[in-house]
Amino acid sequence: IGRLVIGQNGILSTPAVSCIIRKIKAAGGIILTASHSPGGPGGEFGVKFEVANGGPAPDIVSEKIYQISKTLEEYAICPDLRVDLSRLGRQEFDLENKFKPFRVEIVDSVDIYLNLLRNIFDFNAIRNLLTGPNQIKIRIDAMNGVMGPYVRRILCDELGAPANSAINCIPLEDFGGQPPDPNLTYATALLEAMRGGEYGFGAAFDADGDRYMILGQNGFFVNASDSLAIIAAHLSCIPYFCHMGVRGFGRSMPTSTALDKVAKVMKVPVYETPTGWRYFSNLMDSGRCSLCGEESFGTGSDHLREKDGLWAVLVWLSILAARKQSVEEIVRDHWAKFGRHYYCRFDYEALEPRTAYFIMRDLEALIIDKSFSHQQFAVGNNIYSVERTDSFEYVDPVDGTVTKRQ
Repeated sequence: IGRLVIGQNGILSTPAVSCIIRKIKAAGGIILTASHSPGGPGGEFGVKFEVANGGPAPDIVSEKIYQISKTLEEYAICPDLRVDLSRLGRQEFDLENKFKPFRVEIVDSVDIYLNLLRNIFDFNAIRNLLTGPNQIKIRIDAMNGVMGPYVRRILCDELGAPANSAINCIPLEDFGGQPPDPNLTYATALLEAMRGGEYGFGAAFDADGDRYMILGQNGFFVNASDSLAIIAAHLSCIPYFCHMGVRGFGRSMPTSTALDKVAKVMKVPVYETPTGWRYFSNLMDSGRCSLCGEESFGTGSDHLREKDGLWAVLVWLSILAARKQSVEEIVRDHWAKFGRHYYCRFDYEALEPRTAYFIMRDLEALIIDKSFSHQQFAVGNNIYSVERTDSFEYVDPVDGTVTKRQ
């Protein structure tokens, strides 16, 4: 390695990393993040490796890294390397490696990513929504993660939202003492503000900026699967898709089939994948997929190879600008046209591994039992039938890779 590109003050969102990798044609990227988990000295910490297309490492690469890690016998540390992460520009060092000199470039955390967004969206339409005669008030919660600088620069400085629209915009090592998970459990400050009725649109981001949550006036909640489907139905509001076209959609297996209904009307294919954004990369690289999403509030398109929370928020603002309706009206209109889809997600937190194993073992045994299909269950005055169950298996249409037991 002879060149490192690092965000100013060590801050880059996951979509910004993907953007920079693709822009400078880097060999890959490393993201140090707690994602949506608790941070700080007693919290969690992870390392994500992005490959040259700007997307998560595929299984074959991760497995190769793991196998190599088992052969390492020693490593060296360069203790005297002092890099000023606050100073923009190039810094050079003389190290004992084959690259002379070793270069470290500190780049503005927002600039390259912002320039990409300018080429995707109609910023004038969004700016008019936020500042024009029929403007709406918005509330954006960065949850003390990496998104603070992006929210302030893009939504406030660039698009005209008042500075007090953005809250929790100072990145903190412990995220202010709560998990930066954009959901109804942890984004309580945003939820309470939205319930007051003053704001017409609200959004929250996780710590590294790849996940988001949307709220309408009075706290109207848009679940992730509905958000994905509504975005798909309104891609014509985005100049990027008017120019590039829409080739197909991707969704993870746990995500509801709301997207499938939109795809049928638009006459484009839907690819159902295992959980994990890496499974979408092949689809996008091969030109099969334009929009992807997961029920865990990750949504993105082929403009990058990562899910992108701020991109999704700008899509929603573009929809509001075009439709001139409230968030709730847009969602209810969507339900009226395509039907309403329900799904449940159960999060088992702090569960012992042994207990988790038995829960999943017994659940899988129930699901794959053929007698379970077509059983009927009474709920109130209604009778519900089990139409189909399976243990999901995915065959990648690009390279034939098989992923089982999902």
